[in-house]
Amino acid sequence: MLNDPLSVAHRWFEDVWNQRRVDLIAELVTPDALFYSEEGLMVGPDEILRRQFAPFVSAFPDLWLRIEDTLVERDQVVIRWEASGTHTGPGLGFPPTFRQVEVTGMSWLRIVDGRITQSWQQSGISRTFYALQASSQSPLPPLNSTTELPISGDGPLPLPQ
Repeated sequence: MLNDPLSVAHRWFEDVWNQRRVDLIAELVTPDALFYSEEGLMVGPDEILRRQFAPFVSAFPDLWLRIEDTLVERDQVVIRWEASGTHTGPGLGFPPTFRQVEVTGMSWLRIVDGRITQSWQQSGISRTFYALQASSQSPLPPLNSTTELPISGDGPLPLPQ
């Protein structure tokens, strides 16, 4: 069934992110959905498209997400995933570094009546983007979410708005 929580969660990752089906964002996400992530709270499909989807796929045109594990209970789906791509586009607000990145994360989705109403995401994305920005002038080896970074500061740099 295409509207059960597991199918909707898989469509979110496979159809929206991997197949770049932007048209499905409004179909799969309620207008008042709350998405919590390192980039801050995003409300509804338009903000998710503008603040997360568009910048990511612009910065990483070859972005690919792979689902590692899935847990389902009633209306909730937890997905452990890995994303990889090459920073060849301008979507992050600084020039492409042409570096390959790998990031692991988890998304916890609440799905009601075939649509995502809430999402919580935890990953190394902000740390990886901060490292890309800091290294945009110097060649470094590929990054992954466990790479030790020679960066000081009070936390991850938020994504550009």
